[in-house]
Amino acid sequence: MYKEMRLVDTVRIPPGKLGSKTEDVIKEALEEKLEGRVDKTLGSIVAVTKVVGIEGGRILAGDGGVYYTATFDALVYVPEMQGITEGNIVEVAEFGAFVCLGPLDGLLHVSQIADDYISYDEKNARLVGKESGKSLAEGDSVRARIVAVSLNEHEPRESKIGLTMRQTALGKLEWLEEMRKKEAEEAK
Repeated sequence: MYKEMRLVDTVRIPPGKLGSKTEDVIKEALEEKLEGRVDKTLGSIVAVTKVVGIEGGRILAGDGGVYYTATFDALVYVPEMQGITEGNIVEVAEFGAFVCLGPLDGLLHVSQIADDYISYDEKNARLVGKESGKSLAEGDSVRARIVAVSLNEHEPRESKIGLTMRQTALGKLEWLEEMRKKEAEEAK
């Protein structure tokens, strides 16, 4: 889930940028320092949107830079346990599919796709249900529930998000639309 948060951090402004507008330089320094960073309590910082307040302007002995404490708004992606999310499949492997959830990818293991035996079709790079014939391939849009979250602050690419589609109203969006049409026809 995307959230806007108000955060506080200290940034160093190098001597070469001290003549520029302070707010712009601080926003640039915050973007460089924080965007793309993963924090276990905050989630993944997507963007610094606005500098709200600036305090300080401390100089340390032997350092020509100036340190400011800035209060700012940031857009953050927080993968919440049991949260429903939508994304596109970016890679299919024998053991499951990777779903792009924005700044992070989640794994949809073959055992969590459907109540059907799922096999990997290597020739067509897709996962196929034995009974239903339904398939998942790169580029497909899916709706899933987050069932596991393990964020790694030091190596963000090592963060793990587990997904499931084995519940009502979850699955490939195309499957959900077909089911909705079928239910509407049966209701007539």
